[in-house]
Amino acid sequence: MDSARLLPLLHFADSAFPTGGYAHSFGLESYCQAGLVSDSRGLERFLLAQLEGSAGPCDATAAVATLRAMLGGDLGGCLALDERVEAMKPVREFREASRQMGRQTLRVAASLTGDERIAAYLERVNTGTAPGHHGPAFGMAAASLGWDAAETASAFLYSSTALLVGAALRLLPIGQMQGQRVLWRLQPVIARVASEAAERRPEDLWSFAPGLDLQGIAHERLEGRLFRS
Repeated sequence: MDSARLLPLLHFADSAFPTGGYAHSFGLESYCQAGLVSDSRGLERFLLAQLEGSAGPCDATAAVATLRAMLGGDLGGCLALDERVEAMKPVREFREASRQMGRQTLRVAASLTGDERIAAYLERVNTGTAPGHHGPAFGMAAASLGWDAAETASAFLYSSTALLVGAALRLLPIGQMQGQRVLWRLQPVIARVASEAAERRPEDLWSFAPGLDLQGIAHERLEGRLFRS
């Protein structure tokens, strides 16, 4: 991968990219308050469930499928994938978080790339005629910037995992080095899940993470919260 493609990918996958993801824990806060995640090992198990049960087979797969649809000029297919992701997120807080992060990704991508297709889709999101979920939005940016399927899935999953490690540093008594060790140990998992997402067909999107969903539902009833999800 040459620098002309690598640098934009690093830009969009960086934790400083303004998706608003720092405000979300996607159920981790509920797990921590319930005592189900209390250390770095528990965090690693939570992230494995997130990668293998939700982010990989659903969101990263949607990102790759949207990349291919946009490269093929099928913007209707992009919308269909976006709507499928909407239907696959039963937890309100998770659904709203994904929409917020997707809208921000489209907004920044439209501004930086000048891609009229992304700008037009952002307008649909802003008028409420498209959901604008994070995975499909990331896939649209990837198509505009020339990434391939494996690169797109890997960047999406790494970015999503790194954001949750950042959330854990605020929720758990662990330090930066422990967080980095967790992220390092998960690299082979991210690579495998990304490879699976890159090879999956659009109709094969799936998600099964009932524990995460239940903790996500419980989150809005917590007495004190640091995160929006």
